[in-house]
Amino acid sequence: MSPVEPFSAVYAEADEAIAARLLAAASLAPSREAAIDRRTRQLIGAIRAKSGGLGGIEDFLREYSLSTKEGLALMVLAEALLRVPDARTADALIEDKLSGTDWAHRATKSDAWLVSASAWALGVTARVIHPGESPEGILETLGKRLGLPTVRAATRQAMRLLGSHFVLGQTIGEALGRAGSTRRYRYSYDMLGEGARTAEDAERYYQSYADAIEAIGKSAGNEALPNRPGISVKLSALHPRYEAVSRERVLAELTPKLIALAAQAKAYDLNFTVDAEEADRLELSLEVIGRVLADPVLEGWNGFGLAIQAYQKRALAVIDWLDKAAARHNRQLMVRLVKGAYWDTEVKRAQERGLADFPVFTRKAMTDLNYMACVRRLLAARPRLYPQFATHNALTIATILEEAGGADGFEFQRLHGMGEALYESLLTDLPAAACRTYAPVGGHRDLLAYLVRRLLENGANSSFVSASADPAVPVETLLARPQSWIGSADDARPRRLPCPRDLYAPSRVNSPGVEFGDETALASLLAEVATGQTRVLKRAQPIIAGKPASGQARPVVSPVDGREVGTVDEADVASIEAAFAAAAKAFQPWSTTPATTRAEALEQLADLLEHERGALIALLAHEAGKTLDDAVSEVREAMDFCRYYAVEARRQFGSGQIMPGPTGEENRLVLRGRGTIICISPWNFPLAIFLGQVAAALAAGNAVIAKPAEQTPLIAALAVSLAHKAGIPPGALSLLPGDGRVGAALVGDSRVAGVAFTGSTEVATKINQTLAARRGPIVPLIAETGGINAMIVDATALPEQVSDDVVMSAFRSAGQRCSALRLLCLQEDVAERMLDMVRGAAAELKIGDPRDPSVHVGPVIDGEAKQRLDAVVARAKAEGRLVWQAGLPAGVPDGLFVPPAIVRVASPSDLTEEVFGPVLHVTTWKAGQLPALLDAIAANGTGLTLGIHSRIDQVQEAIVERLNHGNVYVNRNMIGAVVGTQPFGGSGLSGTGPKAGGPHYLARFAIEQVVSVNTAAAGGNASLLAGGEG
Repeated sequence: MSPVEPFSAVYAEADEAIAARLLAAASLAPSREAAIDRRTRQLIGAIRAKSGGLGGIEDFLREYSLSTKEGLALMVLAEALLRVPDARTADALIEDKLSGTDWAHRATKSDAWLVSASAWALGVTARVIHPGESPEGILETLGKRLGLPTVRAATRQAMRLLGSHFVLGQTIGEALGRAGSTRRYRYSYDMLGEGARTAEDAERYYQSYADAIEAIGKSAGNEALPNRPGISVKLSALHPRYEAVSRERVLAELTPKLIALAAQAKAYDLNFTVDAEEADRLELSLEVIGRVLADPVLEGWNGFGLAIQAYQKRALAVIDWLDKAAARHNRQLMVRLVKGAYWDTEVKRAQERGLADFPVFTRKAMTDLNYMACVRRLLAARPRLYPQFATHNALTIATILEEAGGADGFEFQRLHGMGEALYESLLTDLPAAACRTYAPVGGHRDLLAYLVRRLLENGANSSFVSASADPAVPVETLLARPQSWIGSADDARPRRLPCPRDLYAPSRVNSPGVEFGDETALASLLAEVATGQTRVLKRAQPIIAGKPASGQARPVVSPVDGREVGTVDEADVASIEAAFAAAAKAFQPWSTTPATTRAEALEQLADLLEHERGALIALLAHEAGKTLDDAVSEVREAMDFCRYYAVEARRQFGSGQIMPGPTGEENRLVLRGRGTIICISPWNFPLAIFLGQVAAALAAGNAVIAKPAEQTPLIAALAVSLAHKAGIPPGALSLLPGDGRVGAALVGDSRVAGVAFTGSTEVATKINQTLAARRGPIVPLIAETGGINAMIVDATALPEQVSDDVVMSAFRSAGQRCSALRLLCLQEDVAERMLDMVRGAAAELKIGDPRDPSVHVGPVIDGEAKQRLDAVVARAKAEGRLVWQAGLPAGVPDGLFVPPAIVRVASPSDLTEEVFGPVLHVTTWKAGQLPALLDAIAANGTGLTLGIHSRIDQVQEAIVERLNHGNVYVNRNMIGAVVGTQPFGGSGLSGTGPKAGGPHYLARFAIEQVVSVNTAAAGGNASLLAGGEG
């Protein structure tokens, strides 16, 4: 049977529109609301009557919530300690997280055994380690007292105690044994673990699921569905590139695996639930599920299910889609309804992507309101859908029972270790009700993602779960319905959290991006690019005073396939002279143009870039070899530069700054343009850096002569034409394409008032020497060059996060970013495991034509670059240092492709120059020798970007204090600096500063002038006299 029609719903509808619909249908008749109140009071009373309140892990979460220093320290310890293999790093982590807390004197709010035992264990530890002491400084003292091994053992035991209450069993056998002693609940088992990064990960998770299904099935007994155990399966654990752009690959490789697991579950008539993923994966998940449901091997089975997150705005649409699928295939589907656990990730991603709105609700009350709307929709779809309501909220439970008219045809679900008092009371009072325990299974070191999500969901003091056990919170407060908290549709979102588009409001708008997981948006973008392809420039010429000039013509070829994409006429001596003359004529009028007018022209340019996005993306792919994601990001960055510098021009170049001084005079500091600025930009960001330099110089009131990289003149020509269209005077911006000889002639001219350059350190040095040697005024050089950018990883770092960030930082854009990771420094205790994961993850990258949305790595820029990179890899291979290099897949165009590679070096000093491409160098360092590593990194003289992966604050601080890199990224990737958020630029051999996209950049393009006016010269200081004696 064919799958149900594809899922389609608005990705991020406005909260207000959704709220208006939900609020209109939220309330019940007064008598029914009163019945809900009665049951809620009863359930809360049962929770508060129990010694210890909530029971189990909930007491722990309430005691050590995220609003406390102890709770935050505990979360980091639980997340990291059990995976740290070496004693020194474990001791440093313990000292870092516990020395600043007050475990020993903390008065616990609960007498529950778990809270008391953990507080005692952590208190013992804290009495040994005192605030302000470093691990090195206390070793000798502790050796004479309890000793650090005792500290380490006590803390590890506390973490294991915590883990044992979150996890039903470390193996499926252990979990089944513990579950077998509790007949009151049904069980669904969740195999802990992060999403797969490598093919080996995916195979291991698949086998883990298959083994678990076999074990669960053999011990399942003879009850019929739904009163049978189940298992939750995470699709991202079954495929290393579970992402929208890899759709075809995912459908081909993942669908058969899911069918096989589902068929195995069917053989035992189990509940088989596909777990929820982030919003950008929803459409892909439903397409996979649709294909699985259509497979005839699953006919006649009612155990297949799906988890739906109520905080996703498309939750109701997903229920409708599932209802249609159940009807199409004539079977019942099980649907687990949860609130949602990726809130912070969803919000951040939408902001970073510049989406029109968030795909999730940003007020908890809206999630609660939507949860109840989903409840009603699910109950109405019975028996085609079997609802499974996951909640620990007494009000929600009472409302569901009232809406359902009883306890038939659905079940409740609770997390293992949580909701014990609540559901004991419910099941005692209502034996017909069914409840399933959602039980994590896995080693304590795999607890991370689960623990953090539970803390985020339930650990805050403001949550219902915490408040329901707190006698200080009036019950009446807990009876308030979500609709009463919201009030009106206009209050559906928190005012403190602006829409992604308004992230930088009111000064400027965030540049619009595209969510590739929204199929409608992706299709629209691809259509836009296809249309834009018809409008791209085919010829670049010198543009002087708005008019094209002739020059020596040559072809412009694509690095993708070597085909000609256009031609360029390169500037000659006559063009250079004409450009200087035009700039000299245009400078004074443009410099005296009000800053607000200059700013408006830049904002108009940003609007034009947005309008011409399709053509720009097409040209970035053809001429520069940019992947779709990189091209979208670059157009956005160019827009952000224009808008940010427009804001800064208004702020810095307006009426000036009144300086303090004596009465009777006014001292005003103003900024004004310098003259003619030469902007020399690179090929790796041929639009964003090109326009970033140009926009800054223009905003400051200068005339500009721009020389783009010789490999990418077409993009620059299109950008200049848009700038003129936006209102930049033709003479104030000239374009002179050409090679290094054109650049040398420009910077050597005595009429130059300043140079902005991005490129190699070697060329920057030559420019600096040229400027110093020429006659005339001393002028500024604003240079941003490259660096041997390092990432330092210690044993506390999460391997999956390290892998994600290393692969992105080293290999995105084929490693052709100034900020790209060049040197990975792994603590040797964890080096091989982390390196294996990085290598495996990199092997999953798709290499090929960047115009294909599924491609991750495109070509390098030209033959010279390829030859240089190939030589680096060949030398490493000959010396036995080549760890891995990807192969080129069949069908890759005959272009300039260098497969990603990983190369070992003995120490940082072995890497003496930047390797500008997809070649990652790896070295290791011993615990306790971090200072020596930092000295070796500092010795190379560069200081652009630096990555740090550590959960130890003192380690992070020590690294930052020792190294003066311009941009430091902690526990994240180290590329993609955002204009106005992460000003970009380095020090030492990596650049002069000030940072591009920062508040100090424009001033470097200006001269300062102070105007002092003797206001007393005209008869005294009237304002002073008017002040009186008060």
